[in-house]
Amino acid sequence: MNVKHFIEDKLLVFEITEEIDHHSSERIRKRADYEIQRFMPKKIIFDFKRVSFMDSAGIGLVIGRYKTAGNFGGSLEMVNVNNKLKKIFEMSGVLKIIPIIDDFKEEQIS
Repeated sequence: MNVKHFIEDKLLVFEITEEIDHHSSERIRKRADYEIQRFMPKKIIFDFKRVSFMDSAGIGLVIGRYKTAGNFGGSLEMVNVNNKLKKIFEMSGVLKIIPIIDDFKEEQIS
């Protein structure tokens, strides 16, 4: 997982670079929680561009970080969610509380 932090915008971007299953979700969760507590961002973006598979552990990962962000007064959004993952998020109800944004480019951050 690659992590990018933008101090001026209090933005933390997690680029997930692997499939999300029971084993990887625990490792991703620990790293994400560490970075969230370290920077206390106002906005967190999960970038799913390189994720081709996700099981129910991924749903728990996302919802847990949504709650963590809320504890700091922050928000969470998702980007680059392919149709397969989007269907999983729709069926689980995640999209009712966490939005998918159309695009995210570093040069848009100012």
